[in-house]
Amino acid sequence: MSEANRGARGVDPPRRTGLSVGLDDALARLGRARVPADLFGEDAAEAVRRYRRLARLVHPDATGGRTRDAFIRLNDLWRGYNRDGTALITTRRHAYRLTGDPVGGDLAELYPARPEDGGRPVVLKMPRDPRDGDLLEREAVALRQLPKDGDGKFLPYVPRLVESFRHRDASTGRERRANAIVALDGFHTLAEVGRAFPGGVDPRDAAWMWRRLLVALGFAHRAGVLHGAVLPDHIMIHPAEHGLVLVDWCYSVPGCYAATDPSGRVPAMVDRYAELYPAEVPGREPASPATDIYMATRCMTGLMGDKAPKAMRSFARGCTLPARNRRPSDAWRLLAELDELLEKLYGPRRFRPFHLPLPH
Repeated sequence: MSEANRGARGVDPPRRTGLSVGLDDALARLGRARVPADLFGEDAAEAVRRYRRLARLVHPDATGGRTRDAFIRLNDLWRGYNRDGTALITTRRHAYRLTGDPVGGDLAELYPARPEDGGRPVVLKMPRDPRDGDLLEREAVALRQLPKDGDGKFLPYVPRLVESFRHRDASTGRERRANAIVALDGFHTLAEVGRAFPGGVDPRDAAWMWRRLLVALGFAHRAGVLHGAVLPDHIMIHPAEHGLVLVDWCYSVPGCYAATDPSGRVPAMVDRYAELYPAEVPGREPASPATDIYMATRCMTGLMGDKAPKAMRSFARGCTLPARNRRPSDAWRLLAELDELLEKLYGPRRFRPFHLPLPH
């Protein structure tokens, strides 16, 4: 299950929205459409969903060739929709033109876009279920607190928030919280790295990823923010430059959010990674820096698999003890201990090129 689980509160699964039309209805809609907006509406995110669903219904391969003309008509309208500038999402600060199909995340769709004023490309992050807007708000709060209260030289380790806004779906009238975040170029998730190395990543390569992950956590914790979901899909690395960015702060516990949620609990879980969470998260207990360190350690040991040397496995066990108060809680101090271990194992630190094999 890829949706976020709201934990022990018993929240229902996210509702599904969008068109649900049969072939006859789809053909009727196409027949009535005179301009692209008649078919796709004014909301760019919904327009993408409408196009995809209609294309599946009237694709000639799905109807034995009977709907070839309708499929051509659909694509003519779609090209016109994107050409005439209606595929825009406008806020008080920017107008964003969608530039590609959305990518599905745990609870949101990520739409590649570019500001019409020529700014850097962004991703527009919108929850599939409007009821998850509080998690997008939580991310926006965290991404504002980090540069405000953290050491600026570590900002490259976290995404940059351009703005957070409410977007109304013109076709349904429902509002969604949306975050515009500067897009990353050349980065890959730790999950992708793991799939590229099914036998495990060489510990000498995993070492720089682990070090940078602890830097990201040390920076965030000193700024008063817990990430809450340090998982393979949320850790992104740049292979050539040895860069790392910790993304998806929807599950975070920002200290300045305490007036809204004083519980200190991680607000939701990603079900498919349930085994990577420490007991305090599903147990609905308050999180701490040791919570993030536990998950970070599980990610790194999972990445190396059986290739991790005995001393490294012993180091990791101390970071993943069941009792939260017995685990390390200072990422900076833990980084110094990791550096000592790495020097004993591999000698003085030096740059080691890392190449990610291209998928077949």
